[in-house]
Amino acid sequence: MDSIAGAPPHTANPPPSRPSPFPGREDCWSEEATFTLIEAWGERHLELNRGNLRQRHWQEVADTVNARHGHAGARARRTDVQCKNRIDTLKKKYKIEKARVSDSGDSATTWPFFRRLEFLVGDNFPAKKPSPPEATSADRRSTPPAKSPSWALIPVGPRSRSQKRPTPAAPAAESVADSYFRRNFSVFAAAAAAAAEADSDNSNGSKWSSGSEKREKKKRGRDWEFGYREVAEALERFGEIYERVEEAKQRQMVELEKQRMQFAKDLETQRMKLFMETQLHLQKMNRSNSKRSSATG
Repeated sequence: MDSIAGAPPHTANPPPSRPSPFPGREDCWSEEATFTLIEAWGERHLELNRGNLRQRHWQEVADTVNARHGHAGARARRTDVQCKNRIDTLKKKYKIEKARVSDSGDSATTWPFFRRLEFLVGDNFPAKKPSPPEATSADRRSTPPAKSPSWALIPVGPRSRSQKRPTPAAPAAESVADSYFRRNFSVFAAAAAAAAEADSDNSNGSKWSSGSEKREKKKRGRDWEFGYREVAEALERFGEIYERVEEAKQRQMVELEKQRMQFAKDLETQRMKLFMETQLHLQKMNRSNSKRSSATG
């Protein structure tokens, strides 16, 4: 697959795998397969103007990953749901890593996918605004102390000379501890996100599976509807053929009846003709006999 236009240059062989800065489950995704997944998803993400991918797009992404890394066995092959869950997980880790980089003020990161995701989804996750600088001891000295409220209790009794004013080292120590806690807060957040990753993957997978089941039910419904339509059309064609056969039988019966009537008519005509000829012949014989008897008498 061609590299994404405008993306940072990506070599053919990704860098060797290094330990991930995020604890937790990696779902058996190798670094090379993850780079291929990001390339395939990023190309379609940019084609859709950084929009969301549809199911057919995720299937194309899964086919691309399987074409390059699915030869290792059935467990190495990925589905569209697994690719979508992996991209969601990478987005979460990118957001956490970006917050950590912003807090530390150091642009260097050991996570290998940060630069690629920075190009693809960096605008969707703006950097955290830097916290205001810590107030120095000179600023504290220049700032007038706040007035105590009128109802504040005033200590009664002489203050000992040996009692010393507290040094400003305590507030500075608190500031250092607070800053240290803020710097390491992102690490705790990363651990919490990694711990919740499995539940998130399962929930996303169940939502995606329910959507796939709905689409499968719709497809089966359309198949049943198409089958019923074909049966109805077949019955209609059978009815038309049966009607034409019945009409042909009726015409044949009418034709046979006409032929029978014509035959009966011809037979009656022949019978009458034979009868008339017989009568004429008998009359002729009677006449000849009468003439012969008169001649002899």
